[in-house]
Amino acid sequence: MRMIRAIGCVLFVLGAVSVVSAQEKPEPSKPAPLTGTWTGTWEGAGSSGGFELTLEQVKDGPLTGRVAVTGEPEYKAVFKSLTFDGKKLTASYDFPPDAAAEVVLAATAHGDKLNGTWGLVAKGEKTEVASGSWTVTKASPK
Repeated sequence: MRMIRAIGCVLFVLGAVSVVSAQEKPEPSKPAPLTGTWTGTWEGAGSSGGFELTLEQVKDGPLTGRVAVTGEPEYKAVFKSLTFDGKKLTASYDFPPDAAAEVVLAATAHGDKLNGTWGLVAKGEKTEVASGSWTVTKASPK
């Protein structure tokens, strides 16, 4: 009988400890809602135009996206890489008018705005052939 009580006490203590430790784990912070359409402008390399950034996330999958650029040149492209580290966005995509080049984006989130830089580089290189800035504001949901 003592053995059964002792085992019961041990199980009770272990159960209580696991409940308390499970409650002490903080919830991971959720990132600001990034998905959706962001619209704005770009400038640099003697030109300027419109810039639309669309960010999507399927369930628990990675953040993906695409851009639509107007002005000279005008094109659409899908991101090859896209990461957010806190408020910092880093992304790249193939430059449609020139298959040997890619565009590298960097930006910082400020609430519903993203401000950053872009650089056009030859694939496999780090030296920018052209560069500029861009800024977008998140569109309100309809």
